[in-house]
Amino acid sequence: MRVTYAIVFVSDMKRSIQFYRGALGLPVKFESSHWTEFDTPGATLALHLGEGPGRAGQASIPESPGGCRPGFGVPDLQSFHSRVVSLGVMCIQEPKDVFGSKVAIYLDPDGLAVSVGEDRNA
Repeated sequence: MRVTYAIVFVSDMKRSIQFYRGALGLPVKFESSHWTEFDTPGATLALHLGEGPGRAGQASIPESPGGCRPGFGVPDLQSFHSRVVSLGVMCIQEPKDVFGSKVAIYLDPDGLAVSVGEDRNA
């Protein structure tokens, strides 16, 4: 068994696409007003238009039961970090060593924490 997809519920599809495609650089596989999929190796990340307001500017707490934190790998975390911070993406954990890898945590437009780590083979 393997993970094939993850769904992130969002309050504003266009704003969220701009974050995941524009800031994080994920390639779009399918896009609509209520469902968008990104073409990532091994699994699909999907955005689904949710109901109700988001938590823009406030971090969700993924460590609580029912929470989730998507994680991505990049070859050069420092370059990635510099680029996304220059685009105005909120960083809640600067790149640091965590269990032998460099990891940073950013917030998406609805406050979902997204981990980005440096590929160990880089």
